Amino acid sequence: MNKIIFHIDVNSAFLSWEAVYRLAHKGGKQDLRLIASAVGGDVTLRHGIILAKSIPAKRYGVKTGEAIWEAKMKCPGLVLVPPNYGLYESCSAAFMEILRDYSDTVEQYSIDEAYVDMSASCHLFGTPEETAAGIKERIYETLGFTVNVGISDNKLLAKMASDFQKPDRVHTLYPEEIKEKMWPLPVSDLFFVGRATAKKLFSVGIRTIGELAAADPEWLKGILKKHGEVIWGFANGVDFSGVSMEPEANKGYGNSTTMPYDVTDVETADKVLLALCETVAARLRMDQVRAGVISVGIRYWDLSHVSHQKVLCDATNLTVEIYKAARGLFRELWNGKPVRHLGVRTARIKGGEAYRQSGFFDEDDYDKLSRLDETIDDIRNCFGMDAVKRAVFLGQSIDHMSGGISREKRSVDYDKEEIQ
Repeated sequence: MNKIIFHIDVNSAFLSWEAVYRLAHKGGKQDLRLIASAVGGDVTLRHGIILAKSIPAKRYGVKTGEAIWEAKMKCPGLVLVPPNYGLYESCSAAFMEILRDYSDTVEQYSIDEAYVDMSASCHLFGTPEETAAGIKERIYETLGFTVNVGISDNKLLAKMASDFQKPDRVHTLYPEEIKEKMWPLPVSDLFFVGRATAKKLFSVGIRTIGELAAADPEWLKGILKKHGEVIWGFANGVDFSGVSMEPEANKGYGNSTTMPYDVTDVETADKVLLALCETVAARLRMDQVRAGVISVGIRYWDLSHVSHQKVLCDATNLTVEIYKAARGLFRELWNGKPVRHLGVRTARIKGGEAYRQSGFFDEDDYDKLSRLDETIDDIRNCFGMDAVKRAVFLGQSIDHMSGGISREKRSVDYDKEEIQ
């Protein structure tokens, strides 16, 4: 049986979802998708970057990930709306539910895109192109937003196809169409070719995907190591990965936060680190895994970045133990400059039963700490994450559960928004 793989991607997801919600539920008359608009973080909290933009904003040169002040310079009339991740999660769940009506094999790749293996079910709905068009129309009629659908016989080519002309389109990219449709594209458009890789390829005279496909793979491997071999295969349409319903296990857990003000003292940095360790450790426990390596990253006021890591004697998911390691790493790493951004990350993730080698000089009762963490998790799961808070955070401006999707991005007070 020939493989039929769809890649389905929501057009300007965050902005589209916000636009639909305002029109359908908040009495809005102006469609954000039709004007120069963007979703952006709070500048006062130094989260001021563009998270999603409309097609009219794109015409001004507004880019995802750039600072809001830069976007405003390009487009002075840019309409900005705050992020609402609670809404995004609801819209994403509804989107995935529709896809599962067409196939049992749906792989959610991110909050706004998925792969669907239609090999066994496409014949029930028509040709691949007819089926894709039907899915696209149903999503629009039911949920109010548009998607692009890419069709091929593997995941890579389906994803490349969905990135062709937007919005609200169906595109194919079968192996026999690679030469015509994919090879003329800039090499930077190829999946897995980031900014640094593209720069290296440009420097050796490779500017299109076709030129990459025609290059000697051994020569590429000498320049880009294993990555050169991978992208050479991608340029030739080679991808053996299957659509998987089960997400891959996390290889690392981490959180970071940009503080509203530069931190210049150890005591405040310790509180930020503790708040990050709270969320990281809770995620480890939720997935019933432990971490064997802890690392801390610091971004200073001048945007320079340093990081340091430590291998633990025993893998752990205890908040206090992760915090103790992070606190020590920060002291080894910090040079006294004002700190803008802090991160705590973990690696060497282990599952299964936890066995710890007891030592004569252990000062902590690890079983007691484990029971305490589990009890706190249960209380927060039942009554909300603010139900239990460490006393050190009382009266502080630092969120006791920092990192990830920050509190102010999870919901929007629409009573304070001027909805037109």
